[in-house]
Amino acid sequence: MAKTIFTSNYNFPGQKGIYKGKVRDVYNINDKYLLMIVSDRISAFDVVLPKGIPYKGQVLNQIAAKFLDATNDIVPNWKIATPDPTVTIGYKCEPYPVEMIVRAYLTGSSWRAYKSGAREFCGIKLPDGMREHQRFVKPIITPTTKAEQGKHDEDISRSEIINSGLIPENEYSLIEKYTMEVFIRGSEIAASQGLILVDTKYEFGNKDGQIYLIDEINTPDSSRYFYADGYQEKFDKGLPQKQLSKEFVREWLMANGFQGKEGQIVPEMTGSYVNEVSERYIELYEKITGEKFVKADITNVPERIEKNCMTFLKTL
Repeated sequence: MAKTIFTSNYNFPGQKGIYKGKVRDVYNINDKYLLMIVSDRISAFDVVLPKGIPYKGQVLNQIAAKFLDATNDIVPNWKIATPDPTVTIGYKCEPYPVEMIVRAYLTGSSWRAYKSGAREFCGIKLPDGMREHQRFVKPIITPTTKAEQGKHDEDISRSEIINSGLIPENEYSLIEKYTMEVFIRGSEIAASQGLILVDTKYEFGNKDGQIYLIDEINTPDSSRYFYADGYQEKFDKGLPQKQLSKEFVREWLMANGFQGKEGQIVPEMTGSYVNEVSERYIELYEKITGEKFVKADITNVPERIEKNCMTFLKTL
């Protein structure tokens, strides 16, 4: 009896194909719908770690579903239903070839680039003298191209996107508008939970000539959160911020000599460590949503998913 969903290989009615990412298995149903299973796989440094984390897929799927529902008055989104705690079924859209990254603070990769001398990010100029974790006057959008598997996304500016014909200007302007409005809504929800939404990424697609928000949004895998309490004091003293993300997994890997480099071996994930990661993800869920996490039945996760999805697909 499998207590996690590490990989899937279902054969659903109308299935046209399957795409497997680092964490998500996405089934194409009749070229009309996508059935997305958020697995319990966990990745770091572009490597999928060898063991699944119980409830991780449920945490990510349910956070994304809540934020999709909380922003669908701003922009239509792909979600139709969540027939299983780890599954979202929605409309198949034609994805736009860029990811919209929004940053409200100078941190992470943007800080590393700034510290090494960069002052222009995707066509946006930043002043000298900024410090790590400093808040921008207003959030900035730093889009990236969507790279093929195994390759890194690359920064791209608004003018490059439009001039190269990647996205028509009128559509890109609307995508920018949606990006900022969804980010502001997410920031307001985070603030109500004592959190700061530091940065995140959104993806958009087109269906029947209309722009849709697709994929996951505002999860701890795609976003960075700080705790609001203590932010200013830590910033003033130049101390690290308390983060709510999967950064703790990266830190554990680095402490055990792994950063995804060639020849390095993933450290052993003991049962107690797997349970610790699971508990941390549940904590993330409760902190981000302000709701008690209700554990799904994990007696046999693959069987449960198949039964719930088969039942729902009959209603489409």
